Parts: sequence; C-alpha cells; structure tokens
Amino acid sequence: MTLWAMHSPSTGSTASKALSAGSTKSKDSSSANRVLQDTNLLMQTGILQEKQHDSEGAARTYRRVLELDPGNKFAWYSLGAIAQQSGRTADARADYEKALKIDPSFVSALNGEANLLAASEPDRAIDLLNRAVAADPKAATTHLQLGLLLAKEDRNDEAEAAFRRAVAADHQTLSQVPEEFRDSVSTPPTSSHAGSSR
Repeated sequence: MTLWAMHSPSTGSTASKALSAGSTKSKDSSSANRVLQDTNLLMQTGILQEKQHDSEGAARTYRRVLELDPGNKFAWYSLGAIAQQSGRTADARADYEKALKIDPSFVSALNGEANLLAASEPDRAIDLLNRAVAADPKAATTHLQLGLLLAKEDRNDEAEAAFRRAVAADHQTLSQVPEEFRDSVSTPPTSSHAGSSR
C-alpha cells in the first residue's frame, strides 16, 4: 500500500515482490495464529485427559502440541509429570530439563524436578527449590517443600527460615510444618533473631 507510493513505476516488480512478501507475512501471521489456537486447544484437551485419568492419551496429546510448538514449556512439564507418576524418572527428568531450558525460572518444572531428586540428589533438589522461591517468593508450598528437605538434611536454621516464609505466605501451611519447628515459625522473629543469619 504505502509501498506503491514509495516506488516509481519502473520499480513495479520490486514493489510487487514487497507486496507479495507482505501478503506472505500476513499468511504467516494467520498461520501462526492457527498454530497457537491448535496448541491451546490441544493443551486443554491434554489437561482434560489427565483429569479423566487418561495419562497415555494426555501424553500423546502433549506430544502433538510439541510437534506444533517444540518450545512449549507447559507440554514438556506435563510430559515430565506424567512420566514421574508412571515411575519413569529418567524420562521425567529429561522432560523437566527441556521445560527449564525454555524457561529457567519455570516454577512448576523446578518443583517437579526437585521432587524427583529429593531422595537421590538432595543438594540439587535444594538448589532447584531455591531457584523456584527466587522466581516466586510468595509460593508457600515451595517454601514448605524446601523447609522439609532442609530439615531432612539437618540444615535446621535454613529449614526454620523456609518454614517461616511458607507460613508468612500462607498461614494454613503451619499445620504441615514439622512439630519441632511450629512454635518458632508461628510467631514473628524477635529483633535479636531478625538480624542474625544463624
């Protein structure tokens, strides 16, 4: 349109090519929108299949999403969760890693992989949970999960701090805090504790 005004009649073929390229971009945009719609529909279908306890069907659906959009972190995460539930830990870890390669601060994938590694690689799991709480400081469940793992590793001062943040974010998590930590995390820290790193 403005391309025609910018080019002289002698460059008509150039303008024609540019207009054609613009038309292709419009088609590309339309195609991209269609792919996005298809991807969203497939993701919704996969979620519904999971709710109906059809993990195999959901996994097939998420793989179809990845055929359309290989960079879909939600599909990679969902495949990881399905693999983890099926006891295929190597597949689960690979899928979580693919989601995290796309978005290193994707809290769901960080939590999923941390849960997967808590028993075998607790230090790696703690690192993943620290990344998750850095990405979402108000994630009470993540703080709680971090506190539980730290307590299991006898890192009690760090565990107490994580439990305190969990309870501050959502007081209902207090019931899930181990009893030995409940009193200390249910009350605000005193000024002598607030400034110390213990």
